[in-house]
Amino acid sequence: MDESDSIPTTEAPPLVGIRVLDLTRILSGPFCTMVLADLGAEVVKIERPGSGDDARAIGPFLSTGESSYFASLNRGKQSVALDLQTAPDHARFLRLVKQADIVVENFRPAVMADLGLAADRLRSINPRLIYAGISGFGRTGIRASQAAYDVIIQALSGLMSITGVSNLSARVGVSISDLSAGLFTAIGILAALQERARTGVGATLDLSMLDCSVAFMENALTRLSVTGDIPRPLGTQHPAITPFQAFETADGSLVVAAATATMWRNLCDLLEDETLADDPRFADNESRTRHRADLVEVLTAQFVRQPTEYWLQKLMAAGVPVAPVRDTSDVLNDPELAARGMLHSMNDGNDAFVTAGSPIRFQGRETSLSTRAPTLGEHGAQVFRSWLGE
Repeated sequence: MDESDSIPTTEAPPLVGIRVLDLTRILSGPFCTMVLADLGAEVVKIERPGSGDDARAIGPFLSTGESSYFASLNRGKQSVALDLQTAPDHARFLRLVKQADIVVENFRPAVMADLGLAADRLRSINPRLIYAGISGFGRTGIRASQAAYDVIIQALSGLMSITGVSNLSARVGVSISDLSAGLFTAIGILAALQERARTGVGATLDLSMLDCSVAFMENALTRLSVTGDIPRPLGTQHPAITPFQAFETADGSLVVAAATATMWRNLCDLLEDETLADDPRFADNESRTRHRADLVEVLTAQFVRQPTEYWLQKLMAAGVPVAPVRDTSDVLNDPELAARGMLHSMNDGNDAFVTAGSPIRFQGRETSLSTRAPTLGEHGAQVFRSWLGE
């Protein structure tokens, strides 16, 4: 490695100079625009006077009354309060659009048109504008006008049908449908910026939460298409790799992922069970998966005999991928995550708290994230002065 690669530089963030008007609320849109803000874009959050983003009303709340939920999704942004249904604020917003590179919204498809702010109109006054709309079902089709929340999309996309235990489906523990839509929107915006650099012309992006969640279905759709078997919840197990799941120990639980023939052999050697290694039911991964229930019974009886730490040391030494099943408090106290900046400290002036940092790292460049989210309307005068010269 070149020594210069490891020396932090003072280069500007990659999206510095890019201006974003953020009309999003709750989760999918704010997550997208936070990614852009973390990468250096100037993100101006347009909020309703008096109430703002609905996420401001979701707890837990800080001592100031501000929402920590909101703060976890809106760091580094500026807030401007505008009522787009009034003529003065509507006109001022259009002036801001002329100075913007990107507009992001996650209303139902008809809302922006009803406000007289549809993508075609905004791009007619600023042809370089990249307009990104996130909705539950996209702008076409019979579901286009329907409201959507993460749990609705998880159910419709099939994600919920393959999550859980046995025939008891479960919602993924985080709002994965919202988050996937936010990530795909950010990716689309970055691609549109690259295209605009070549053509000088912006773009209109139509992102559907349902589409994005189906894209996260990994190989479940392919597996059904090839085998005809409808995938079902498998708990911590993998549908095509065995052993690849959690096991109880004497004092907790751990995950073992013996995904290759070598790892399987090493696991058998560690357990000192020659009958297990030579059993034709477990000869290869396909056989182990076909006889998973028998194998899990054998391994469960083994792992429950010793505490988690015993198995962690033994399995890691044997080259078998293993990890303890940690809870959130364990993650919050992980020194390596802290060292990599993934436990990001926020401070609103009264309360210090932790959010997840950005996982994007540019080698040789410091990662610098904002430590606070905006209060409602905090930056109105500043934005109107810098963007509009008022």
